[in-house]
Amino acid sequence: MLRRLTIRDFVLVDRLDLEFGPGFGALTGETGAGKSILLDALSLLLGDRADSAMVRAGCERAEISGAFDFAPAGPVASWLAENGLEPEEELLVRRIVESGGRSRGFVNGTPVAASQLKALGELIADIHGQHAHQALLRNDAQRELLDAHAGVGALVAQVAAAWRAWQAAKRELEAAQAQHDALAREREMLEWQLGEAKLLAFEPGHWLQTTLDHQRLSHAAGLIEGAGAALGALDEAEPAIAAEVERLAVRLAELGKIDPQLASIAELVEGAGIQLGEAVVALRRYRDRLDLDPEALGECERRIAAVTQFARKYRVSPDEIPALVADWSERLARIERATDVDALAAAEAAGAKAYGECAERLSERRRLGAQQLGLRVTEAMQELAMAGGRFAIALTPLPGGSVHGAEAVEFLVAANPHQEPRPLAKVASGGELSRIGLSIQVIASEAQAVPTLVFDEVDVGIGGRVAEVVGRRLHELGRRCQVLCVTHLPQVAARADWQWQISKEVREGASYSQVRVLDAEARVEEIARMLGGERITDTTRNHAAEMLAGEAPEPA
Repeated sequence: MLRRLTIRDFVLVDRLDLEFGPGFGALTGETGAGKSILLDALSLLLGDRADSAMVRAGCERAEISGAFDFAPAGPVASWLAENGLEPEEELLVRRIVESGGRSRGFVNGTPVAASQLKALGELIADIHGQHAHQALLRNDAQRELLDAHAGVGALVAQVAAAWRAWQAAKRELEAAQAQHDALAREREMLEWQLGEAKLLAFEPGHWLQTTLDHQRLSHAAGLIEGAGAALGALDEAEPAIAAEVERLAVRLAELGKIDPQLASIAELVEGAGIQLGEAVVALRRYRDRLDLDPEALGECERRIAAVTQFARKYRVSPDEIPALVADWSERLARIERATDVDALAAAEAAGAKAYGECAERLSERRRLGAQQLGLRVTEAMQELAMAGGRFAIALTPLPGGSVHGAEAVEFLVAANPHQEPRPLAKVASGGELSRIGLSIQVIASEAQAVPTLVFDEVDVGIGGRVAEVVGRRLHELGRRCQVLCVTHLPQVAARADWQWQISKEVREGASYSQVRVLDAEARVEEIARMLGGERITDTTRNHAAEMLAGEAPEPA
């Protein structure tokens, strides 16, 4: 649950350090004092979209930090492990929003993306905003609430994945059927091109050797003449260079016996003579192997012409031919798969079957969840001044199904006895919608494992005995988890285990929200203010004290 919340320079808040307790806590105060700002800060901390308008005027950045308790073996611990984050004794979450709009998030000191904060936030807190009742009029919100109550989140994801796989297989089959002739023509062309490439038998290593052979053969006469001239000068001329160097080496060696300074020079000349001898042997071997071979030269030229013509035809360089052939082969393989209508039809049928089986499991869970939620909300309606009213959930089959399952979900309500349930959006008044919506939210929240529930003025439009029932329901919910509620109703606030008063003050022309933790005496004053408005009398104080003690008569 939430233990601490620190807020710096957020909207109207300059600096707040808040300590939260267990149970049901009420946040009260005058209209416009900034009660919802605290919940906005918590929402931002847990992944809501950041906006530069959240930074208090004149400040460079806003910063929200929160500390949460969590079970060592629970969902939060698993999330930390999955995201490579080290667990600490507490879960520390921090969000910074700069005046330029850029935001950063941290979990246990490690930077994380906003999407990660949002995923983590869904495990920590369930926040019901001011317009939660109006959201109930949307069919997608109704479906999500039913699924949350039925605990089928994993199954919903499986159905969505099965639907997408089925639809992809269906599109491939339809494309193959619609493009059969065009694909057949393209396949024929690719097969011809690959046949042409096969006849060319182009290999990068062979191509390099062919170009080297061509260079050698086309210059064979010059190579033979040059090698012969060098061999003649070195070994066959009179005098030959190699023989002269050998004689000089012998002469210098004899002189070196007289003057040792010539000995090292003699060694150098002797080495040169040895290398010249090796060069003579190598040149002779090269000249003997080298031959004028017009036939081999012609074959090289024909090979080079074929490769060059092929490359020019398909507008690539010879070095790019292997990549081009690989692309053709891959495209042909795709076309062959795409034109195998029997295989595609089998894949589409398998996808439809997998989706149908998965969707049927979801439908069965939804039917059971709809019955349970309908009964519980109907029971709650009897306590909320809607005696005889009924709540039901219609599951209407969708031909062909959808990514969300095989049925549409719609909330139905009958506000009075003997009326047939009709769509919630058509029959519920504002007050009835508030009562029904709050019941659904509380009941759906009970089915979830989220440790902190937040209600932001969700009791708008109710009062009197109904407000007393709502307060009692939230108090009971607070025994199971931490509940935070922004409220204007004294009947709700009086049922809280602890209460804060939010106020706004003006300092040096700027407005600031302040939070005051109320003790028992201060709670009497605040409940009296909520009962009597600006003029607080002993009567309203006595009434407030009775409400806090649980002894006040139900207001009319």
